[in-house]
Amino acid sequence: MKRIGKYVVRGLLGRGGMARVYKVVHPAIGKVAALKRLEPRSSLEALLGEKRLRNLFTAEASTMAGLRHPNLVQVLDYGTSRNRPYYVMELHAVNLGDLIGETYRADAPTRVLRLDRAVDYTFQVLDGLARLHFAEVIHRDVKPFNLLVTDDDRIRICDFGLSKLRGEQFAAPGNLKVGSPFYTAPEQEAAPDAVGPPADLFSAGVMLHRMLTGGLPETVGQLPSRANPDLAPDWDAFFEKATARRPVDRFQSAGEMKQALAVLYQDWKNRKEGICALPAEPAASASPESTRIARRRVPVKIRPNAARTFFGLDALRRPKRHVANRFQQRGADIVHDAATGLSWEQAGTPYPVTWRQAHRYVSERNRADSASRRWRLPTVDELSTLLSETPHGADFCIDPVFDPAQRRLWSCDRCTYISAWYADAQLGFIHHQDFDAPFYVRAVMG
Repeated sequence: MKRIGKYVVRGLLGRGGMARVYKVVHPAIGKVAALKRLEPRSSLEALLGEKRLRNLFTAEASTMAGLRHPNLVQVLDYGTSRNRPYYVMELHAVNLGDLIGETYRADAPTRVLRLDRAVDYTFQVLDGLARLHFAEVIHRDVKPFNLLVTDDDRIRICDFGLSKLRGEQFAAPGNLKVGSPFYTAPEQEAAPDAVGPPADLFSAGVMLHRMLTGGLPETVGQLPSRANPDLAPDWDAFFEKATARRPVDRFQSAGEMKQALAVLYQDWKNRKEGICALPAEPAASASPESTRIARRRVPVKIRPNAARTFFGLDALRRPKRHVANRFQQRGADIVHDAATGLSWEQAGTPYPVTWRQAHRYVSERNRADSASRRWRLPTVDELSTLLSETPHGADFCIDPVFDPAQRRLWSCDRCTYISAWYADAQLGFIHHQDFDAPFYVRAVMG
């Protein structure tokens, strides 16, 4: 059993140029956390040297530990193992890159978020950046994969390895780029030591553009208001300012950018209320074809490279075909779908649980239920019948049938020996995650 310091290693979460991040468990109390250990790539160590990398790593841990804010990840411990420093931080299973479906080909299309959710995430990012900038820290690598998303949908900014502290000079070789392609402000590429808050705000603007249009400003090929029907023309001016090439033409503080975004968001809410006040259109009838599709009930183990074909998903892991549900209330906590013949818990678990706890929950519910019905953990095929496309316009007026707090739902299908498949009920996609991830359960029968 491998250990780093006193922590038991349960797996590798990822690696960058400077370090590796492990999933670890505290052996005495069983607390699961993320441990980041200095393990630089040989090319980076040749450029900067071991001493410089060690200083950067320690400065990163010190910066994170010294800043307490709801939208910044918290450092829990620091130590050295085999002459390599490490620090321990809270573990969150999902990041914004996962949610939008971004890959390391950052210019590829991604999933579009509901406007209210994208704005809420951006508000939280700006609040976190405001705290950093108040401490005269410039992050310099704000991007979706560096934004962790908690099980209650809160943003935590992480990865301060490239942060610029007050008065610090990076003194790096000219061929070492500071930041990530497409999200880095133009002036940061030319002079990384000279950047200020507008550089981080540029990155935040690019991320919001991507969340609302599914692409980067230079790849979408049209104005944001044309790419997303929920955006009024005023949004075009906002993005033009947020992602201006010259820092002086951008928002100068996170507070200023948040205030401008809040005005646009309030206008959208006013327009939405007007739309929702209109008489509702007659509901479309369910497609007869949806009632003829057999839904698999038996659990399977499917590797990621076979998932799209087996589950019938598109490139962003959304169902290629959506079911026209016909939901009917059956009792206090049961919703029946006449289109599929499946009956669902309306609420399910009140709190997120691990995959193994999900199985125990279903077993305990069956033991406690006096009726003859038998609940089970749904397959991906069954969960896919609940997924729909991201709503726009009048679709926002539809009241949710299920508890909206249950954003991510466990399936009974496994991905590997340590991970299982789940459905994101709000964004409408299928993905896999470690058994210890905190997701919800919505049991099914039928």
